[in-house]
Amino acid sequence: MPPDAARRSDRSRRAILVAALELVEALGYSRLTIEAVATRAGVGKQTIYRWWSSKGPLLFEAFVELGPIGQYPPTCGDLAADLRLELRVVVEELGERRFDQVCRALLHEARDDLLALLLTPRRLRLEERLRAAQRVGEVRLEVDVAVAADLLLGAVHQRWLLRTEPLSGQHADAVVDLVLRALRG
Repeated sequence: MPPDAARRSDRSRRAILVAALELVEALGYSRLTIEAVATRAGVGKQTIYRWWSSKGPLLFEAFVELGPIGQYPPTCGDLAADLRLELRVVVEELGERRFDQVCRALLHEARDDLLALLLTPRRLRLEERLRAAQRVGEVRLEVDVAVAADLLLGAVHQRWLLRTEPLSGQHADAVVDLVLRALRG
C-alpha cells in the first residue's frame, strides 16, 4: 500500500510548527532561521517555503494553532473573581517565554494588527462577562463594556509591552479592583 501523502504532509506541517515554536523560545526571533526549523522538523527548506513565505507567517500560524490563546477559565459567578482570573491568565500567557518571544517577533512583523487579532477573543469574552454583570446589576447600565474591557486588558498589555514594572497576578488584581470601583459607581 503506498504512503498517504496527506497524512505525511500533516505530520510534516505539525513538526514544522512545533519546531518553529521551540526554536524561537530557545534562540529568539532574530536568530531563528528557516534552515534551523527545517533541520529540527526533519524536512527540507522547500517544504517550509511551500507553505509559508517567511518566518513571520510561520510563527504566526504556529502560535495561533499551538499557543495558549483560546484557553479560557470557567466563570464562577462572582464578577471580581472572574475578572481577576481572566487577567491572571493573560498575565501568565504574557509571562511564558514562548508567548513573549513569538508575540514580540510578530509585533515586529505586523505591528498594526497582531495584538488585535490574537487578543480579540479574550477582549470579547471580557465584554460578554461585563454585559452579564450589567444584567444582574453588578455593573452600572450606562457603562460602555467595550471601553471597560479595554481598560482591563490595556493596563496589562501596556506593562508587558513596555516592561515598566514586573507583570504579575497582583498587578492584574489591582487593575480589576480599580476598574470595578469605577464600573460599580
